[in-house]
Amino acid sequence: MHSTAVAAAVPLAQEATRLGVLIRAHRLRIGLTQRELADLSTISVRAIRDLEQGKARRPRPETLRLMADALRLGPRARASLEAAVQRGRATGAGWEQPPAPPTALHPMVGREAELAGLERELSSGAERLVHLVGLAGVGKTRLALAVAERLHAAGMPVLWHAFPGAAADHLGCADGEPAARVAAAVTELLAPADGERHPGSGPGAGSGSAAGSRGAVDSLAELLGDQAVLLVLDGVPAGAARCDRLTGLLRACPGLRLLVTSDQPWEVPGERIFLLAPLEVPAAGAVDASAPAVRVFLEHVRRVRPEFAPTAADAERAVWVCRWLDGHPGALASAASWLVVCDLPGLCDSLREDPVALLDHLGGRPGADGFRGVLHHRLDRLSPAARDLLGALCGRAGEEFELAGITALTGGGLAESGRLLRELLISGVVRAAHEGGSSRFRVLGLVRAACRAAAREPLAAAATAA
Repeated sequence: MHSTAVAAAVPLAQEATRLGVLIRAHRLRIGLTQRELADLSTISVRAIRDLEQGKARRPRPETLRLMADALRLGPRARASLEAAVQRGRATGAGWEQPPAPPTALHPMVGREAELAGLERELSSGAERLVHLVGLAGVGKTRLALAVAERLHAAGMPVLWHAFPGAAADHLGCADGEPAARVAAAVTELLAPADGERHPGSGPGAGSGSAAGSRGAVDSLAELLGDQAVLLVLDGVPAGAARCDRLTGLLRACPGLRLLVTSDQPWEVPGERIFLLAPLEVPAAGAVDASAPAVRVFLEHVRRVRPEFAPTAADAERAVWVCRWLDGHPGALASAASWLVVCDLPGLCDSLREDPVALLDHLGGRPGADGFRGVLHHRLDRLSPAARDLLGALCGRAGEEFELAGITALTGGGLAESGRLLRELLISGVVRAAHEGGSSRFRVLGLVRAACRAAAREPLAAAATAA
């Protein structure tokens, strides 16, 4: 049967599945099974089945070329296939309603500037791979939820994939076929290549082949097509992503925006690293209950003790707690939970004694050995030079420092000092303040406490042994 006859045999009511009907007709014309066509084209049987059944209507150009070559199609038949693909792209993914992100459990406080910046970059497509990084518990998932909510309200479909151990500050993720396909494709896409392992993975960790990654890209490309879609990957495990797979995905889906949350960036081309710092705290000497960190802390206190009505002295203590804990949202929530068994003055006394020990149940992921373990794991990932610099900064008098102070400490040049400072900033152990045209930095108090505790451990072990 000629391609024009095949095209004519497709009823107008079946335009949405025209591509699948054409592929099946051409396959049957030359007497091939789906398995035989898969072997000839190097396309998976599942992909061919999805195309013929109309589940996938937007194959990549390379997929279409391989299919046409295996079916031995001439120019006119190839043109008919391409026209059907264009119709499929124009219809979108076929969702009755744009997929929505999970529903946040709690309101977001004090992230207006970050939210506006991310919304602007992702909605316009100015940035297509945004990586939200920061210390565990700093609020990456909550900010990603707010961005996704804004974009979805503007009409953009949002697909959300949470990795095991991601913060569950929301009411579940969407389910159904699109979510299942995204989960399967993302898992394959981020799997290590043959012979590679993610840091911390065991010898039996899965590996991904070139064919598997190509199939993952094809699956997502067929689902998303050319439309503007936000794909959120929340709580991605440590380990560099495959740059070639990411660029292939972004090239195959020109409307796709990726928003990733994890503890450390991938450092791949096109990645926009968005460092999330702790919440703002009141300036030294000020008692400002409207500061974002104080508002968050008092809200957590009221959840624990609904009858709590802060006095002027309580407000001063709340501000002190927020400064002592650097405005870190997870640490503030953990500290407030102790008010079930103690009062606010007692909490302050305990924090002065050992803030890290008090927050050990903060964790961050199942299996983590508390906030102390989270901090130590983060410090262990620093380069030796950055770790030495952090130790020197923790041992010096005064909290704030400038880049010039690092060059004095290390004796190195400006470029090397800047590289080390960037590493400390990206790791989340140092926060920046840009005011009055100058940039000043300080090590988080919790990090200082963890470094002091780590320095005491060998001494305590030696004393016990003696």
